[in-house]
Amino acid sequence: MEFRDLKKQYQKHKERFDCAVIKTMEEGVFIGGDAVEKLERRLEDYVGVKHCITCANGTEAMTMVMMAWDIGEGDAVFVPDFTFFSTAEIVAFRGATPIFVDVDPNTFNMDPIKLEACIQSVLNAKRWTPKVVIPVDLFGLPAAHNEIGRIADRHNLRILEDAAQGFGGCIGDKKAGSFGHVATTSFFPAKPLGAYGDGGAIFTDDDVLANQIRSIKVHGKGINKYDNIQIGVNSRLDTLQAAILNVKLDLFIDRELADVNHIKALYDDRLKEVVVTPYIPEEYISSYAQYTVKLKSKEQRERLKLYLGALGIPSMVYYIKPLHKQEAFKMLQTDEESCAVTTDLCDQVLSLPMHPYLTEAEVDEICKAVKTFLIAEAVTA
Repeated sequence: MEFRDLKKQYQKHKERFDCAVIKTMEEGVFIGGDAVEKLERRLEDYVGVKHCITCANGTEAMTMVMMAWDIGEGDAVFVPDFTFFSTAEIVAFRGATPIFVDVDPNTFNMDPIKLEACIQSVLNAKRWTPKVVIPVDLFGLPAAHNEIGRIADRHNLRILEDAAQGFGGCIGDKKAGSFGHVATTSFFPAKPLGAYGDGGAIFTDDDVLANQIRSIKVHGKGINKYDNIQIGVNSRLDTLQAAILNVKLDLFIDRELADVNHIKALYDDRLKEVVVTPYIPEEYISSYAQYTVKLKSKEQRERLKLYLGALGIPSMVYYIKPLHKQEAFKMLQTDEESCAVTTDLCDQVLSLPMHPYLTEAEVDEICKAVKTFLIAEAVTA
């Protein structure tokens, strides 16, 4: 059993993937070209924004936004404490300071109430200037964008939506990638829409920002790549990856998003009595980059993980420690109490296999193992 089975997808749709790759090889265009342009237009239509700019990966997508906004030393950028390292890394990379915001214990996403408190704390300290909020659509579930947007407007802050895990999720009829002033996503293979390698994209309705990022991504180009008007980077999505993503986008829209939500319902029905299953607020849809449950303690979580592994059932811990406890950020000396929910989650969460090609029989096998272990523990407790 695979945690996220990419091989099944290829095997089931082998002819379509092979045709896309061979066509690209035969045409001999490996940078840019029709496949990249087609993908960007299709993503604009799907997400519902004016501009999609593809790039090398999700981390560089966020970095280029920070560059375009000239975020740097003395600036404060608010990020959730419970997420992957890159969300805060791109802030520090620019010389700015990440301010860690605790998360909601139910959604695992940035808590708007805690965000307001963090902004007030920074304003009162007068050490940094608040500039940007980066809500993360964790595990496929969009953040509380409406509430966060109102807070950001009140304090004149820009919003960068980190939709690396959230592609396909939505609030009402508004899709992940369309919130805030700009959004980014990742096409890392294990993401909801994943390539056969690295890739990323930036989404925005801001014409000026879009043009600036298109310049930054190609060495700060002006009228062409040999006319350099600013310092930039080299961050392009390869044509082969675009060709593959065009096939994968068809599959994602046609069936995969619906399939992972069906699998989530199967999991919930079987596990809701023994663990805390993912909470989805009303009018929200998740794209389930992960299916993550909560256990009672770190010790119970680790015992269950070992038990599942012995049965050949993979599971993962996302994330083993809060961002504020990472060695790279120890100099910030974040108050432990201010991020207590994140600290607890890092001891309680466990992600189970989740992908569109998981069968009901496999879900039954996983759930039976989880329930057998937890019921046995309850009897002996």
